[in-house]
Amino acid sequence: MFPVKKTRRTGHLSTEKANPRTVNIDELSCSEIIDLISAEDQEAFNAVSREKDSVSRAADMVFRSLERGGRVFFVGAGTSGRLGVMEAAECPPTFGTDPEAVQAVMAGGRDAVWNAVEGAEDSVTASVEALRDRQLSEDDIVVGIAASSGTPFVISALEYARTVGCPSVLVSCSEPENAPADLVITLPVGPEVIVGSTRLKAATATKMVLNMITTTAMVLLGKTYGNLMVDLKPASSKLVDRARRIIMDICGVGEEEAASLFSKAGGNLKVAVVMKLGGLSFDEAISLLRENGESLKKALATTSCEMENP
Repeated sequence: MFPVKKTRRTGHLSTEKANPRTVNIDELSCSEIIDLISAEDQEAFNAVSREKDSVSRAADMVFRSLERGGRVFFVGAGTSGRLGVMEAAECPPTFGTDPEAVQAVMAGGRDAVWNAVEGAEDSVTASVEALRDRQLSEDDIVVGIAASSGTPFVISALEYARTVGCPSVLVSCSEPENAPADLVITLPVGPEVIVGSTRLKAATATKMVLNMITTTAMVLLGKTYGNLMVDLKPASSKLVDRARRIIMDICGVGEEEAASLFSKAGGNLKVAVVMKLGGLSFDEAISLLRENGESLKKALATTSCEMENP
């Protein structure tokens, strides 16, 4: 059993109320149910749109933490926690981040990703212990995810973040009361299609926000060139093919040369591009990227200046 502060009452939350538009859902046909769910999902898009300014601030906070060498911790339970796990898991292959840079703290641990762990979300100590073990500091940032806004596992993590001077964000689908976070993103999606099933509209809105936050931060960090994911990790044949196609697009070369460049660059897409367009060796390309904060655009701009002014 996990230590529990007190029994929470959540009946007043909009995400826990019955949706008057779906009370007869069990009397509808398959296509009618789909139409109903689709119409309700529009509330998720509307809620996110209304919070664009707050989402922008959160993305900037995450960017600044990563820029100074800090880490991002997504903290959540149940569906909210799994969304955090997904976000953390997708950053390394998509943006080439160190696995330590974006992490998830899931109530109940790894087992809870696949199976419900009884009482895990009510623990007021587990998330704190996890963050303490990972040596949370003021350079990091904690992003709490809680559809109900008051999940003890999440709130205690935010409270701990405050004690160590670590910036924090809460993403919620209910109006929080005195949330211990520097920034609160509230996504009032309203009652779910199935009462209390926040894996629906609440999760959709939350996933949209997490996508926006991480993608924006990564773009600001120079993890893309235009809209191309030049920092991807070629961990599968599909990603190797994508990397080669990106080299072809940027360098204006054929498939065979792109494959050769990629191989000579040790599977590093940005190095391959700098080698080709800058006329540099492998070591020179790596050094130039490092000097320009790993930004491909800045590195190429530098080589262009050098080529124009020998």
